[in-house]
Amino acid sequence: MTLKIVAIAGGVGGAKLAEGLYRVLPANALTVIVNTADDFEHLGLHISPDLDTVCYTLAGIANPETGWGRDEETWNALDNISSLGGPDWFRLGDRDLGMHLERTRRLHDGQSLSEITAQFCAIWKVNAQVLPMSNHPVATIVDTYEGELAFQEYFVARRCEPVVRGFRFEGVQIAAPAPGVLEAIEAADVVVICPSNPWVSIDPVLAVPGIREAIQTKPTLAVSPIIRGQTVKGPAAKMFVELGIKPSAEAVAAHYGRLLSAYVFDRADAEQTKAIEALGIMSHMTDTLMNGPKDRQRLAGEIIEFVQRVIVETPVKSYL
Repeated sequence: MTLKIVAIAGGVGGAKLAEGLYRVLPANALTVIVNTADDFEHLGLHISPDLDTVCYTLAGIANPETGWGRDEETWNALDNISSLGGPDWFRLGDRDLGMHLERTRRLHDGQSLSEITAQFCAIWKVNAQVLPMSNHPVATIVDTYEGELAFQEYFVARRCEPVVRGFRFEGVQIAAPAPGVLEAIEAADVVVICPSNPWVSIDPVLAVPGIREAIQTKPTLAVSPIIRGQTVKGPAAKMFVELGIKPSAEAVAAHYGRLLSAYVFDRADAEQTKAIEALGIMSHMTDTLMNGPKDRQRLAGEIIEFVQRVIVETPVKSYL
């Protein structure tokens, strides 16, 4: 059985699993819906960090050391900006800047973000559909004890140091799913929520009117971004603690709650199996750490095998 999979992703962890799925699935069997609530304007350019990370990763041109940005990058433009007293806190390499310049030009010419993304993916020979969650601007605002901060100010400029109290997604109430998003979910056999930050990578996608409701009609599996109470990369565990929740695989499963029908988490958290299954979620334990391409493909293959077995053995109605 060849599955059609919709992956919900944001950040490096999400991009890694999306790549694993991309490598093991047939061409055009994967759609990745990407968080765009961390998009912002910088140096007069439209920057889409999560979208770019996913696209670069699927295209095989991401920086292998950082997981974000371009491979074989140089930094002449940024060095010159810095020498002239300009803002250098957000690292944009020369090749990356070239893409931002062209995307911003096309946006000014009236093209939509989803149209531009499709065009770039075609040029990069990405045989999967990559969709921004919305073409409407949505901005993650981090509520901290120092006041509200725009996401990139919190995440990059302040290095996640301020203590968080909550999050809101400015503009999401009037946003609409990008063209193709709801159709892709409708056509999917399963939705996979990648091991991305639940608070600031996945929740913004689910907050776009119509997306959560569409996902609720489908078997949905999530992969935990937390192993032994820690995240491999990013501030998700720190956020859980500051919001008064013990970071754990179980906490992530509880965060998504009834949206999930199945859950994949690391075998290092085996003692949480009963608590997770008590939430009414089928579970699968494995090694979820993705150190390289082989790990990404192995994990993706296990997820596909698990999903095929679950779909065959369990009627879809029992998920709802």
